[in-house]
Amino acid sequence: MKNNWLVPANALAGYDTIIDVRTPAEFALDHIPGAVNFPVLSNEERVRVGTIYKQVSPFEAKKIGAALISQNIARHLQEHLLDKPKDWCPLIYCWRGGQRSGAMQVIFRQIGWNADRIEGGYKAFRNHVMDNTGELAKRFRMLIICGATGSAKTRILQQIEAQGGQILDLETLASHKGSVLGNLPDEPQPSQKGFETRVWKRLTELDPTRPVFVEAESRKVGNLHVPEPVIEAMRASPCLDVSASMDARVDFLLRDYPYAQQDNAWLLPRLWKLKERQGTSVIEHWQELVEQAQWRTLVQELLELHYDPLYRQSQGLNYTGKRHWPTFETSDLSDAGIAEVAGRMLQAVNAGR
Repeated sequence: MKNNWLVPANALAGYDTIIDVRTPAEFALDHIPGAVNFPVLSNEERVRVGTIYKQVSPFEAKKIGAALISQNIARHLQEHLLDKPKDWCPLIYCWRGGQRSGAMQVIFRQIGWNADRIEGGYKAFRNHVMDNTGELAKRFRMLIICGATGSAKTRILQQIEAQGGQILDLETLASHKGSVLGNLPDEPQPSQKGFETRVWKRLTELDPTRPVFVEAESRKVGNLHVPEPVIEAMRASPCLDVSASMDARVDFLLRDYPYAQQDNAWLLPRLWKLKERQGTSVIEHWQELVEQAQWRTLVQELLELHYDPLYRQSQGLNYTGKRHWPTFETSDLSDAGIAEVAGRMLQAVNAGR
């Protein structure tokens, strides 16, 4: 077990617990995967201490901050840590690896725990994530699943994983389905930093000796930007094209977006976001289809007038990689049909075609 007081941000393994002592607000934006949040200052307390630091003096701020930090560490000990054994080995970090994490580390070491601290704190971890993502993205042979909206690309991707393939599922990591209607009800997207950490963590879990299947994405998934090294690697990779019939795509989307048919207040504002490209009269027509619950007609028109033209434009510009395999055609995007397409893809790739 490590016995250093300070460890680099790329040496996180071997600890029983990783403790983030930053405020809950800082923790919510992003944190080291698996870390627990034992804040030594609350959101409000940190603002209070910072205000005193600027408006009164650093000395007064440090006195009040020390009192608050001591109280909060004592509370965490009482509520969460009294059952920890003598050989418990935690790793602690704050924003820059300074006073907040240092205060907890000193107390833990006095107790007898071999508590280490990340040198440079979260900021150093963040720099490691950004640098390491670029290195990792170059290691993998990515295979990009391409296909028009409604081709069940994400479901095919997930079925590839279920059948033993290796995937990078950016939409799941981003909590978004990748289109103007793709934000998930009651499931907000992570912060940009949080998304980048999720992508980095997933890349560290992948085996570079095996291909990685990825769904074709634009630079943004909802409000989040795909890390530049990842999108560059994707766009330089070969593609596997899915071509599903219109009826199959409409059927799939009606199943995949049930909430859109249940909440007009959620759907209508999102349709109006398409006004600049489609014009007011088209959006008003679609609004009438929503109010009349003519879902099949609405979905088919959205595909034909909006999504398919966008797809043809974006594919021509962004995913021009080699096509080593024939197009994977299907008229069935039921669960069984999706599994069959995924199986064909795996078989073709494994055959080296």
